[in-house]
Amino acid sequence: MAILENISSPNAIKMLKKEELAHLAQELRDKIIQTVSKNGGHLASSLGVVDLTVALHYVFDVEKDKFVWDVGHQSYAHKILTGRKDNFSTLRQYKGISGFPKISESKYDSFGTGHASTSISAGLGFAVARDIKRQDYKVVSIIGDGSMTGGLAFEGLQNAGTLSKDMLVILNDNQMFISQRVGVLAGYFANILTASGVKKLEETVLKFASKLKFLSFNSIKKIVRRFKTILFPGIMFEEMGFSYVGPIDGHNINQLIAILVKVKDIKGPVLLHVVTKKGKGYKPAEQDPAKFHGVGPFNIETGKAISLKQVTYTEVFSKAIVKLAKDNEKIVAITAAMPDGTGLKEFSKQYPNRFFDVGIDEAHAVTFSAALAAGGLKPVVAIYSTFMQRALDNIICDVALQNLPVVMILDRAGIVGEDGATHNGAFDLSYLKYIPNLTIMAPANETELQDMLNTALTLKNPSVIRYPRGSGTRVVSFHRNFKFLEIGKSKLEVQGKDVCIVCLGNVLKNCIEAADNLKNKDVDVSVLNIRFLKPFDEIAIKNILTYTDKIVTVEENSLIGGMGETVKAILSGTSAKIYSIGLPDKFIEHGKQNLIRELCGISTENIEKQVLKLLNRS
Repeated sequence: MAILENISSPNAIKMLKKEELAHLAQELRDKIIQTVSKNGGHLASSLGVVDLTVALHYVFDVEKDKFVWDVGHQSYAHKILTGRKDNFSTLRQYKGISGFPKISESKYDSFGTGHASTSISAGLGFAVARDIKRQDYKVVSIIGDGSMTGGLAFEGLQNAGTLSKDMLVILNDNQMFISQRVGVLAGYFANILTASGVKKLEETVLKFASKLKFLSFNSIKKIVRRFKTILFPGIMFEEMGFSYVGPIDGHNINQLIAILVKVKDIKGPVLLHVVTKKGKGYKPAEQDPAKFHGVGPFNIETGKAISLKQVTYTEVFSKAIVKLAKDNEKIVAITAAMPDGTGLKEFSKQYPNRFFDVGIDEAHAVTFSAALAAGGLKPVVAIYSTFMQRALDNIICDVALQNLPVVMILDRAGIVGEDGATHNGAFDLSYLKYIPNLTIMAPANETELQDMLNTALTLKNPSVIRYPRGSGTRVVSFHRNFKFLEIGKSKLEVQGKDVCIVCLGNVLKNCIEAADNLKNKDVDVSVLNIRFLKPFDEIAIKNILTYTDKIVTVEENSLIGGMGETVKAILSGTSAKIYSIGLPDKFIEHGKQNLIRELCGISTENIEKQVLKLLNRS
């Protein structure tokens, strides 16, 4: 009997018998696997948290209680159970269901997320707002063990412990954090810790201790806590002011329900430690959870990708840094919990003593890299463009201000596609352009990426290389000799006289296509690959006016603060007529990369259109 299809409202799950919940969990897993196999998405983490999601919805009132999902790639089952079941097939598609919690999508998504370590801070905010407004609802923050490595998580923990508001933090431990002691004994400990008698006993002991003259209250309190530590794990959380419960089996729905019923009414902040298995219920994902963390379409039977494998910018970077590091022992690589995503996994295998995964701590990664550089090494820190935003102060104060030769690799720059607004690298050129001492590069293809990395490693000042998700020209040679690029020097790719297209980065291929197409319309177009945002080739820009005053700029970055603004500033006060193509002043939604680029005007067709407009031709 199908259960999921009969759940017509978010709280309908409460009408089910407990023995039906395991079957419901399996149906949820099947639906998630079916959808992700077609659309791509975050699979392993979503499957691992299904049983916990079912238990949460069974115990709490989702109509008023607040669930705050960290990162948000664990929220697929939550989305299905909160009125998005019939539309779940549109997951990560344009105008469809987002792959992350989104306030504008559903009232059941209490807080929007897309990156890590925010859920405790946000949960505490809800708890404080509730108490100030004298409202009555529960707050549950669900955070993974990976997210718990982020500094923001600990800032939230210490503040929550200090304010002592009623809230529940669930640590979803994918068998990688603190403890793996799951079983009868762990469940027994959890039940004891949630029993009212234990809490009352602790309160009685502390009350009695306050009457003793020869020991201070704080001394007795420490003794009581140390005694608990001997018997139970989680002292770190206890010391921060939380009541710690666990670890418990995150796939035993009945036990989860029993514990959640007990902890939901405990006063003050509570941390429930739940141990789960990534990819639970789908064997290929269980065997290789890293591979199935974020996947494209795949064959359910085999777990193999459906789409034709193409060489990506990330893979080119991976091969290039491994090759360069072979001849230079000073090269070290740093990432923030993304060795696979940033292409550093192979480097970590080849040079394990020169590789550092610092966890989800982008700010720390940058400052750590700055000191590595000050110590005489050649650090290469690879972080997604959108996540590097978290380390802006560290880039300014710890790297640029001290002029240390850190090479910063910004993967996923520009439009990322189905992951949407939280992951688009739309702002890196804008937020980096104004920082002194930086050299900023954007390769137009995979060949330039290799040469830019080689060049960056020779500099005595900090540098940035930003490139998009996916493949570029797809013509790659890994055995060529690396070249050194002249810093701040652009490259004229196509010579013409009617209009000049100035471009930066991966959009070069569209610009050259547009120039070729326009030749058939008797339009003679130049294409200037600027290559460096800093230092900027002002001479080449001014030279354009010797043959035309009509210019189109193209970039995959916000138009505000981007390359186009630089061109306009250089040619301010001249006769130049400039039209800029780039990302608009808004957060850009999810959808396939090429579709989103077309909607933003970053396409061969739109470039042609704007050139013809400048020439007053239809």
